Amino acid sequence: MVVIEVKTTLRPQDVKKFIEKLNHIKQWVPRYADNIIYGGVARLTAAAGAEEMAESRGVFSIRATGNSAAIVNSPVFRPRPW
Repeated sequence: MVVIEVKTTLRPQDVKKFIEKLNHIKQWVPRYADNIIYGGVARLTAAAGAEEMAESRGVFSIRATGNSAAIVNSPVFRPRPW
């Protein structure tokens, strides 16, 4: 399962807050307590450092591209399971 946070402009503080939410997601939604959960942040633009912070903390980085979206993590990215 993947939980996505969507922002117009992603900032490093948004990534930090989202990580805190992911740390509690299985308590808040016990139905998914036995599932592996991944996180992702989607945005139109990103402030300096936000993309790098998301990737370094194991969260998918998703950028809106025209009528679609693309995962823009590096090829060596490994998502963190929650």
